[in-house]
Amino acid sequence: MKYRPLHSGWTLSSEGRGEIPASVPGCVHTDLLAAGAIEDPYLDDNEHRLAWIGRTDWTYRTSFTWEPDGHEHTDLVCEGLDTVAAVTLNGVLIGETANQHRSYRFPVRHLLREGANELVVRFASAYGYAQARRAELGERPGAYDEPYPFIRKMACNFGWDWGPTLVTAGIWRPIGLESWSGARLAEVRPLASADGHVRVHVRLDRPAAEPVVVTVGGVTAERRLDGQEGVVELRVPDPEPWWPRGHGAQPLYDLAVRVGEQEWRGRIGFRDVELDRDAFKIIINGVPVFVRGVNWIPDDCFPSRVTRERLAERFAQATAAGVNLLRVWGGGLYESEDFYSLADELGLLVWQDFPFACAAYPEEEPLRSEVEAEARQHVARLAAHPSLVLWCGNNENLEGHADWGWQDKLAGRTWGAGYYHDLLPSIVAELDPTRPYWPGSPYSGAPDLPPNDPARGTIHIWDVWNREDYLRYAAYRPRFVAEFGFQGPPAYATLRRASSDHPLTPGSSHQKAVDGQDKLLRGLGDHLPRPETFDDWHYLTQLNQARAMAFGIERFRALMPHCMGTIVWQLNDCWPVTSWSAVDGDGRRKPLWYALRRAYADRLITIQDGEAALVNDTGEPWTGELRLERRSLDGRPLAKEVVAVHAAPRSVLKVALPPSVATPDDPARELLTARLDGTGTVRCYAEDTAVAYPPAAYDAHVERVPGGYRVTVNAASVLRELALFPDRLDPDASVDDQLVTLLPGESAVFEVRTGRELDPAALTRFPVLRCLNEEVRT
Repeated sequence: MKYRPLHSGWTLSSEGRGEIPASVPGCVHTDLLAAGAIEDPYLDDNEHRLAWIGRTDWTYRTSFTWEPDGHEHTDLVCEGLDTVAAVTLNGVLIGETANQHRSYRFPVRHLLREGANELVVRFASAYGYAQARRAELGERPGAYDEPYPFIRKMACNFGWDWGPTLVTAGIWRPIGLESWSGARLAEVRPLASADGHVRVHVRLDRPAAEPVVVTVGGVTAERRLDGQEGVVELRVPDPEPWWPRGHGAQPLYDLAVRVGEQEWRGRIGFRDVELDRDAFKIIINGVPVFVRGVNWIPDDCFPSRVTRERLAERFAQATAAGVNLLRVWGGGLYESEDFYSLADELGLLVWQDFPFACAAYPEEEPLRSEVEAEARQHVARLAAHPSLVLWCGNNENLEGHADWGWQDKLAGRTWGAGYYHDLLPSIVAELDPTRPYWPGSPYSGAPDLPPNDPARGTIHIWDVWNREDYLRYAAYRPRFVAEFGFQGPPAYATLRRASSDHPLTPGSSHQKAVDGQDKLLRGLGDHLPRPETFDDWHYLTQLNQARAMAFGIERFRALMPHCMGTIVWQLNDCWPVTSWSAVDGDGRRKPLWYALRRAYADRLITIQDGEAALVNDTGEPWTGELRLERRSLDGRPLAKEVVAVHAAPRSVLKVALPPSVATPDDPARELLTARLDGTGTVRCYAEDTAVAYPPAAYDAHVERVPGGYRVTVNAASVLRELALFPDRLDPDASVDDQLVTLLPGESAVFEVRTGRELDPAALTRFPVLRCLNEEVRT
């Protein structure tokens, strides 16, 4: 077999425009940007000025030379065309496509010429295609007035409440010529179990004269196929099991499949996955796993820019925050091989939505056949990855049909039920019976049950943020929370880069959510003061986002094992925007990220309803003396209790607060601390707006260290929610901790990473160093 990429020499054009150089893989927006033909779509309001791009037809063209290579067949392999494409070779139409989620293979040996050849890919407007299907099939309700249900394309390209409307076109994944002779390995689908049993399903393009040979971990098996499909089975003795992070190691075994001169290589892990459907509990190798998850959206509106290195950075941010599961949300994509292989290596579980989100989807042709083709391709493609533990039919469409008034609007038209309850589960059962399938989220386990019932299945909680104060999380007793979130603005440096406003204001940030700015301020409630300046707005709304999510996570973790998972909305952003993310669109960690790291720690102490809940999500018991102290704001101890505790592995121990520390004499001037073996928490008895904080008093000093600076803050008074924002001085600077509360006499050390020389004094004053009870702002 011989593969030749066709990634060079491309041009891009449209009617009335000249040709410009094009990068493949890539898309129209990135090519226009590179040519200087448009401004950056992510800056200011350029998104709206560039809407014409998605409504325009585009042509990619390249020439290449070819010589006979001795093989019988040559195919043009298109791993990703976005989306409505007509492909011609030397003036002959070889194929038409209408699905971003699929790859395509076209036989072209008979059309290739010795010497010069011309390849042209013409992309029709995705809007034009989707609107034509809508006219044929009838309107369908959805969350947005965009035609994304009528085209198999990344839905969030059409805009979301955190994303821009940037409807792309282009050759977004590799394209090339593949030559082969004899039989070709068309599909390799290995299914492995924890006992070492491996069933390798093989499909060939043509019957093979030679046997198919499979090797895993030093064990080899072979089988001569009677036709073009078959299974080669083998057993690896005493394999090391693959575990999610926090439960064990992630050994991976090389797997090779050969037929004739062709070879397929991959890596597999030995593990079993079950889903307790009544409790919605994910079980790996017989062990229930509490999911500490985050929702994943496409990391860029232009996915060809998402490299393995960028994914590795984002995954490192997730794992450092204690995350053990990524939910690939249904308004995005089936992600790249790099995505799943990195998850395999890091022990990150993957919940994979099929790409349907927040709308009624028609089931008529040609869409049904496209859905089946893409599902078959990706269920088979991802079968080797041990990290993938759940296929989910859709995001919020079952809830939409039940609760959002869709049924009257549909008037009996199809809306996707046949996909979620019939087609997709049958494909998973046929191609990947080792993994569970769940029809959608939220979902209560049966079509006739209310989809968003906290008593069963998965729920999404959006009354908080949209209408209710975040203390409302305490009213829920869910089995599994697959979505919940609270907004906060991006890092200062991200906002500064994305806006030309001088000075910055809250309105300088992209805000796509309905009434988002008002909800940000309303969400402060009685928890935090009302901001009067941009700097205060930025600090307080970021802090409130962090507190809201920490409150919810801690409540739900304390319900374990009744509740067995939380999946925060969301880890990442695709552009600079005020959103629900923990990591903003420029890859900077927001204060929420630091709160997430505390709330998702292996061991957690949280004060709730007159109790200290000790969450021990480790394989070892947590034993020691829990120290509970009621203190005045000036640090004086008012009451102290020591309780011997033993929290069993993977359990929650609840300790009633003794009366001496449970009730303050003066809620406005006292606080509670709880500590055990280096883990602790500080809780005020009143909301911060009702606490009589003294003016912040401290001394701080800065020293130069390799790779940056060390900032030490010594508290002379209580310092509430102390935070350092070095990106205000250097956009590339970062800090190792945020939102620390110090009592008088305590210290905090912040490690600032930067490659620049910074003003040490600026690191210790407003607006870089902040706390809630700061006094002077100069």
